[in-house]
Amino acid sequence: MKEKNRKESANNNFIFGKKNYKFMLIGLGIIALGFILMSGGGSDDPNVFNPEIFNWRRIRLAPTLVLIGFGVQVYAILLDPNKNQNSKS
Repeated sequence: MKEKNRKESANNNFIFGKKNYKFMLIGLGIIALGFILMSGGGSDDPNVFNPEIFNWRRIRLAPTLVLIGFGVQVYAILLDPNKNQNSKS
């Protein structure tokens, strides 16, 4: 009986809390948006150069969004979900 209680209590302990997962999903969405903005700009004919691949969106905005998304992921991993905000030292 003791082993059953120990297994049930072990199954209820998650590493991350709801807040962590929420930030992880937000970060994943930002990373996906960055990669979507990076796509395109190619040419159907390999003999024709399309300067559209060097526009501001693909060179500056999209990589910045990807890096911000990775930063949000790191924050989500390091966030302590059990931190009491109303505690007084």
